[in-house]
Amino acid sequence: MSRRAFVVVADACGIGALPDAAAYGDAGSNTLAHVARAVGGLRLPVLEGLGLGSILALEGVAPSAAPVLHGRLAAQGPGKESTTGHWELMGAIAPAPLPTYPAGFPDAVMRALEAATGRRFICNRPYNGIAAIDDFGAEHLRDGALILYTSQDSVLQIAAHISLLGEDEMHEVCAAARAVMTGEHAVGRVIARPFAGEPGAFARTEGRHDFSVPPPGRTYLDELSAAGVPVHAVGKVADLFAGRGIAVAHAGATNERALRETTRLVRELDAGLVFTNLVETDQVYGHRKDVEGFHAALRAIDASVGEWLGALRPGDMLVVTADHGCDPAAAHSDHTREHVPLLACFDGHGGRRHDGALADVGASVLRWLAAADAPGLPGISFAGDH
Repeated sequence: MSRRAFVVVADACGIGALPDAAAYGDAGSNTLAHVARAVGGLRLPVLEGLGLGSILALEGVAPSAAPVLHGRLAAQGPGKESTTGHWELMGAIAPAPLPTYPAGFPDAVMRALEAATGRRFICNRPYNGIAAIDDFGAEHLRDGALILYTSQDSVLQIAAHISLLGEDEMHEVCAAARAVMTGEHAVGRVIARPFAGEPGAFARTEGRHDFSVPPPGRTYLDELSAAGVPVHAVGKVADLFAGRGIAVAHAGATNERALRETTRLVRELDAGLVFTNLVETDQVYGHRKDVEGFHAALRAIDASVGEWLGALRPGDMLVVTADHGCDPAAAHSDHTREHVPLLACFDGHGGRRHDGALADVGASVLRWLAAADAPGLPGISFAGDH
């Protein structure tokens, strides 16, 4: 019988500070608990039934009488961002923190970027992405200099209005920037951020594209590919792995598109892994501390999970997890260093609790789909001998 697995990452849905969170300025962080408190309780009946409230006390989410496998997972390496979080889910642990630029990029880097791209840049400092286009968009339209900024994460982001730089040109610029950002300046991602509209009403388009540094070593996606198991990536997953180990990449720039595509794959896919990222709890609502929007996004995810559960076949595995936190109660607006939730539905789950490493997800998927282990990779399968 052909087997299938679905790993769905609700971006930034952390569930309690990691032991070293204070070193990141994130002591006491708990994204889901603080969103729940801010909105007067979460309303997530499907995830509640699976055992979300059995992992940790969450306002509005009761413990389940019949949970699936549930628990919390922890990063083993440094960082608190999408790149390292997704890498770790598939067994690649960064050996050192990816470089960050709290004072902006050095002059030598900026000169190299200008030479490689043939473009001038403005901003060059840590900045909220929406504020960057609001504050620098008019200047960008006047003289054509592109908006370049970073954040607390290891990213170099370039924003440009679609009337000045088409999507293909934007990708060429970012690819050239990616080629510059190597060695000591190998940021996790160079991100294209196109936007549209008039001053005072700028808005991002769906043309985002991430140019990621490749994972630091072999991953469970590579192991699956070597075993002949097709890997389908939905949303930014393919970008985060620089395409490595991915057979088919599916669009999913918004949660609506990613949920719709995942639903189609749940209904139609014959065999393999679907690895989905749902970005809006991070990109749209997390960084903006929009707790009502965050809750609405969770409710849409909850409804889709209910639909998927009704369409799963015998021998399927469904994992719902996250990659890091983005706590609305934090003093800053960046990611937070947190555990992530684990809910895993598969034959033989036994309603057990499993607390472990992010890499346990990749180990479990490999065991489930290929009946194999990867001794050289971290992670302990929670799927037993199935």
